[in-house]
Amino acid sequence: MSELLWAIGRISGIVSLGLFTAAVLLGILTRAGAPLPGLPRFGIVLLHRNVSLLASVFLVLHVVTLLGDSYARLSLVDTLIPFLATYEPFWQGLGTVAFDLVVAVVITALLRHRLPARVFRVIHWSVYLMWPIAVLHSIGTGTDGSSAWFDLLAAVAAAVVAAAITWRVASARFRTTPLERAARAERTSR
Repeated sequence: MSELLWAIGRISGIVSLGLFTAAVLLGILTRAGAPLPGLPRFGIVLLHRNVSLLASVFLVLHVVTLLGDSYARLSLVDTLIPFLATYEPFWQGLGTVAFDLVVAVVITALLRHRLPARVFRVIHWSVYLMWPIAVLHSIGTGTDGSSAWFDLLAAVAAAVVAAAITWRVASARFRTTPLERAARAERTSR
């Protein structure tokens, strides 16, 4: 049974990371207001939300199956408090930090209309911290973390996310006038 749990945990972790990569990319596109060919902006928002939820489901599957795996020796406390695990405490701790950030983002997304916009935005932007932490966790403690195919996949994903962030920052800067940027900066400082 433990081998089955390990296999499900392994696959669900890889799928979750891939879906979170797609969700981060869609989030960048959503925020930039850029349409995808054949998909209006609201379609990107819906796709971003659904991919994020699916990634979260696979993440929960990843954690739950590893709770029952005798090799990972993961406890419920390890899923909430980082760096206490008996096996690979640093690398599993990074996974716990990423998991906790995902939980915070999901909760604030569900409560978005009841929270101040700034609170939602700050917590939601923590995915820019969560995603690289999750990648490091998968490289450090994942069974496939040392395989060439996974390292290549992680490198390509990191390059694509970095390019998207760079594009987003550059496009926002050049789409607005200095006066609009100053007004936006004043609004966000309140």
